Amino acid sequence: MIIANIHKELLDEFVLCLDEKRYYDAHEALEEIWFPRRFEENNEIHLLKGFINASVSFELRKKNKLPQSKKVWKNYLKYRPLLYKVTSPHSNQYHSISRYLEKINTNF
Repeated sequence: MIIANIHKELLDEFVLCLDEKRYYDAHEALEEIWFPRRFEENNEIHLLKGFINASVSFELRKKNKLPQSKKVWKNYLKYRPLLYKVTSPHSNQYHSISRYLEKINTNF
């Protein structure tokens, strides 16, 4: 249960960083979950990689690196369909994060 709580806290931190336009920090929050498990063939881990890519895309856009931003955003889009394949206690939060990422992308 402790691991699930830490996972949720890091997801919350990711969203807070997005709110504050601290996209690099958002990336770092999810990196704590993703990095140790990056070699797993696991839909949830791949989805988190997609979320990380989205935050990197926003950081690149903030730095006016538009071609690079678009390329990294496509990586997020590649992983987005995994939302519907992940069975996790965090599934609802993942859906909420995905909607929020797309709202940021539209309004950026």
